Amino acid sequence: MDPAQISTQRAVGLFKPRDGDEPEDVLFNSLYGLRSIELNRPKKLNALNGSMIRKIAPRMLEWSKSDMANVIVMKGAGEKAFCAGGDVAQLAQWNKSGPEGQEKSKEYFAQEYQLDHLIATYNKPYIAFMDGITMGGGVGLSIHAPFRIATERTVFAMPETTIGFFPDVGASFFLPRMPGFVGTYLALTSSRLTGANVFYAGIATHYLHSTSLPRLESRLAELRFQDYDDMDTRLAAINATIEEFVTGLPHDEPILLGGELRKAIDRCFCHDSVDQILRALEEEKGATRKWAEETLATLHKRSPTAVHVTLRQMRIGAKWSIRDTFVREHAIASKFMASHDFTEGVSALLIDKRPANWQPASLEAIPADQSAKLTEDFFIVPRDEPQLRLLTSANYDEYPYPKFGVPTEVEVEKKAMLGNMTRSQIVDSFVQERNQKQGVKEVVQEIVDRKMTGGAKAVGKWTY
Repeated sequence: MDPAQISTQRAVGLFKPRDGDEPEDVLFNSLYGLRSIELNRPKKLNALNGSMIRKIAPRMLEWSKSDMANVIVMKGAGEKAFCAGGDVAQLAQWNKSGPEGQEKSKEYFAQEYQLDHLIATYNKPYIAFMDGITMGGGVGLSIHAPFRIATERTVFAMPETTIGFFPDVGASFFLPRMPGFVGTYLALTSSRLTGANVFYAGIATHYLHSTSLPRLESRLAELRFQDYDDMDTRLAAINATIEEFVTGLPHDEPILLGGELRKAIDRCFCHDSVDQILRALEEEKGATRKWAEETLATLHKRSPTAVHVTLRQMRIGAKWSIRDTFVREHAIASKFMASHDFTEGVSALLIDKRPANWQPASLEAIPADQSAKLTEDFFIVPRDEPQLRLLTSANYDEYPYPKFGVPTEVEVEKKAMLGNMTRSQIVDSFVQERNQKQGVKEVVQEIVDRKMTGGAKAVGKWTY
């Protein structure tokens, strides 16, 4: 990962404070080699605004050049939220004033995505404490980090289709890369995951009790690295340190996105059109019938335009690099700022507390043969407009750091395809390889039970 390519002085110019910026909406602290960033708007659930971004980005660029800064921790003030998202009410208010206000919104997204890309390509170990509500803009501050710690208070969601927007902050990169069609499901429905299930789903790399975080932070400050230690060496030391504070998983919180529900998600959300997804949900029978009915009702509450745009995003985003992701998302966000549904959705649902009047009004009002035409314009990056300029030149097609979370479905499949191991042997091998990491046994067991045929003691076949 390349270091920042622009000078701190220039960054200060790009992120120059504005009239009205709050003086203490972000708190910075240094303790030995630890540098912490605390989002400090607890009454607003630490919602991310331009004032906060303009403080964080220059400081991170400064630390990226410092030999004294070993580890960066991002956290939120208070007990309710890490960061509940971007300050969308302000964006909607700007948009109502016309083109000039829409330009302000575009500038906000430009700075937010510049910060998110900086985090995704940062040259220092970065840890996000996802303690509390972690949604929208808060996901952008955490999901691209090599270490993402969930707690019993974590609530994860990408709620954008609820307000007439699309999952941004790099969601085009991370959601399509989730196992099966879980990412598509979370993107279209805005469904929430809580506590340990954020860890089981691979969104978090670790699960700790919230009371352990202050002690972990103090311990991280004590870490010492040699100048010649490469990033992998440093990350391995941090991973071992985090694992020291593991106290177990809750016994009353089983894996949610597994078993028959997971099979139903893949059956219904594998399709490439909204119409096909709706038909698949209508055809669900048996144990997942109630879930399908609830999911249908949920989708019909979302912005029809946002749902169609988001599905296309999920299908093509897996091919984008991390750099392309933010450039393209900025173009999509700009289109939404000029559209009806975003301003209407935020005004109706968050400010006026009334049902939104979407345009088009329903999913059925967009026939399958018109969906491509409706969404096409959102994915065009205009040549006559300046593209988003990112803060670093770093780029990649897959996250470049080691996987510190639970094993992925792809990893389990590779081992199963060797054809010489039973289910229990596969589970045991991952538990040993991951040094008895909590959650590994449960997650791998769920995967092999769902994907492998034959008895527990037989070498089975992988099902697709």
